[in-house]
Amino acid sequence: MNFKEFIEQYRNKVYSTICSYVKEESDADKIMRDYIDRQGSYRRPGLVMLSGLLFGASEDELLLPAAAEQLSEDWILMQDDVEDDSELRRGKPAAQKLYGWVHAFNASNIGHMAMWRMLKDYMYKYGDEKGSRLFEKFYDMLKYTVDGQHIENNFIHYTKNLSKVDENFYYRIADSKTCYYTVYGPMQIGAIVANQKDDMLEILKEIGKPAGIAFQIVDDILDMTADEKKFGKKRYGDLYEGKVTLIILHTYNMANDEEKRRIEEIYRKERRDKTEDEINFLIEMIEKYHGLDYAKEKANEFGKQATEMIEKYNPILPNNEYKPIMLSALEELYVRDK
Repeated sequence: MNFKEFIEQYRNKVYSTICSYVKEESDADKIMRDYIDRQGSYRRPGLVMLSGLLFGASEDELLLPAAAEQLSEDWILMQDDVEDDSELRRGKPAAQKLYGWVHAFNASNIGHMAMWRMLKDYMYKYGDEKGSRLFEKFYDMLKYTVDGQHIENNFIHYTKNLSKVDENFYYRIADSKTCYYTVYGPMQIGAIVANQKDDMLEILKEIGKPAGIAFQIVDDILDMTADEKKFGKKRYGDLYEGKVTLIILHTYNMANDEEKRRIEEIYRKERRDKTEDEINFLIEMIEKYHGLDYAKEKANEFGKQATEMIEKYNPILPNNEYKPIMLSALEELYVRDK
């Protein structure tokens, strides 16, 4: 069994748990349920379930944390789409395109509140000690994610100058929004449910961080190359939104002074003001300076690091039916087409 097959075993149970907390009792509920009902890859709750089972937790113990993890993605994505004014989410119009940004942003709070209620209920059911540890992990993970979002939004909406940032800036955002939140955070949550100590949580971080960076770089590449229907988002969204990626950073650093001036001029514009010709110019520059090839090289580097970390810690991970699925899950983070 691979990771995708593993996810499908638990998708309906996680989804049903979320729906039991977000019922369609108001208009705001219905807007939040729109994103919930669209579902997604379910990678994050999949990692919660898989890590927990790997370390000996039961399915029943893991369902609420896995559902809280997925619901956090649903409400954060709704806010993220409002902030970026995204066109598509999971193959359908983004929430603010359907309901207006005021209603969309407000409705996202329904998911936010339900997520914390799940964690409160978990504490009541499984005890203060484990429940508090789980709560603190969620808080730390989401706080770091919000900090990364702030850094990114500050660049997109205020700095708007590629000469002011470098690859370390990119990796800082990737660490908070992708590595912690998408990879090693969910793995740590599952391990906490299974009563693993902090030293094991640190090992999971060492394994998950390079895999998470590789995942984000691949995500940036897919933004440029993937089919919109398969990827579920509008192509070239990062260029329209003015995001920092290794692709555009490498291109900008290689460009001549006149090309840099033009790139900066386009990046200073808001998404709605960028023209198709301007986006095509950015694409031409990326092709000219092999921005995609550079990003692919970096993704391979971090993928190799992830493999090395897996090999390093493989002997101390439990030997059971979930171990090979975990190894395949980490590989699938950076070997994917959507």
